[in-house]
Amino acid sequence: MSEAYDRLAARFHRLAVLGEAEGLLWWDAAAMMPPGGGPARGDQLAVLAGLAHEILTAPELAADLAEAEAAGPDADPWRAANLRLMRHAARRARAVPGALVEAVARANSACEKTWREARERADYAAVLPSFTEVVRLAREQARALGAALGLGPYDALMDGFQPGIKAADVEPVFARYERFLARALPEAEARAAIPARPQSPAGSFPVAVQEAFCRRLIERAGLSFAQARLDRSTHPFCGGNPTDIRITTRYDEKDALRAVFAVLHETGHALYERGLPAAWARQPVGAAAGMAAHESQSLIVEMQACRTDAFLGWLGGELSRVFAPDPAFGADNLGRLCRRVERGFIRVDADELTYPAHVILRFRLERALIEGGLEPPDLPAAWNAGIEALLGIVPPDDGLGCLQDIHWYDGSFGYFPSYSLGAMAAAQFMETARAALPGLEMALGEGDLSPLTGWLAGHVHAKGSLFDYNGLLREVTGRPLDPAAFEAHLTRRYLS
Repeated sequence: MSEAYDRLAARFHRLAVLGEAEGLLWWDAAAMMPPGGGPARGDQLAVLAGLAHEILTAPELAADLAEAEAAGPDADPWRAANLRLMRHAARRARAVPGALVEAVARANSACEKTWREARERADYAAVLPSFTEVVRLAREQARALGAALGLGPYDALMDGFQPGIKAADVEPVFARYERFLARALPEAEARAAIPARPQSPAGSFPVAVQEAFCRRLIERAGLSFAQARLDRSTHPFCGGNPTDIRITTRYDEKDALRAVFAVLHETGHALYERGLPAAWARQPVGAAAGMAAHESQSLIVEMQACRTDAFLGWLGGELSRVFAPDPAFGADNLGRLCRRVERGFIRVDADELTYPAHVILRFRLERALIEGGLEPPDLPAAWNAGIEALLGIVPPDDGLGCLQDIHWYDGSFGYFPSYSLGAMAAAQFMETARAALPGLEMALGEGDLSPLTGWLAGHVHAKGSLFDYNGLLREVTGRPLDPAAFEAHLTRRYLS
């Protein structure tokens, strides 16, 4: 098995490097590229996608897979998992013609650029032609993948983001949460109305000062700028690779907290990437265990740790010191401000309780788009009806509705369930971490995330893709996904 496996490892190392280059081109498009660079960037991304597809579908790779697998099971669980993931990647690639791979990359890049302008103007009609093409190609890709994998079209796209999770697994979890929300939201709103409405910090918060403060938070969380950058983009994200991490955020001079929590969220992603097993770098088993696992790591930092009373008490003192003393930065007020329950239009600004409703809406709509039950021209109306049914609100324009997220317009269908699956996993991981770390609350009160991030590094980050989503949860917490842990967390925080 050794020679065939070694050849496979070399090929997948090359694939990973191509993927890193693709990721940096996407980061550059979001953070640095001038507007006129869009068409050329689309060609660059398409060529890279085509090269990766050629490697994965080459007869030599198939022959090496067959030879390696014919040798029988490997006693090393990491090598065995790596080979299994290689096989799955090759199977997905062979399902889709190279011409379609490049067409998808070009269409997604072109639509994403158009979306940026359309979002600013709340003009869905402007992006509709390019989005219609993105949906057409995504459906074609989903059908081809589904046929090869024995999955439905939407499940085949979900498999690209969180292997092992299907729509049928998500539906009962989301239906359960919808029932929980129907009971919990009115009660949480009633409780929030009893004390005076929290006071928002006054004054202007210069972007340069915010940025410097965010850099300090990143370093305090344990991420070195020797392997990371912080830049600006329309939509905050974390990209790059474990030794070259790219975090972006956006700043609002009237609201410093927006950037602070966005950066803490993205730093959770960054720490996961940085902590992946170096011995398996640029191999499938050395990558993160899917996007739901990734979201669990951003949310355990941002929501589970950094919105606790303990951490907010420390954060308020730091904000007063950096900007100006303000009663709004007091621990009690800051806690009510950062954990305020409020029905709103924007997913990324939503509180923990209502956030899953935004994800449930997107899950249902994107599934319908891929399976043909919803056509692109009808998306705005379906969006408005869906958010009204879930939260009782209707956006005044499409900028606050179906145009707010980048994901569909860059072709990322099947991604959205990962957000709430990640939130639920984060609650389960935090429950286990608290039991293992009796001094955690005291550390958070000193602004010290290292006990938690150190525990995550050893128990989650270092596992790479040795386990899938539920396998990782079993390994760390002793059980697969248990939505009750998330509901218990929300009940303690908002209903007690």
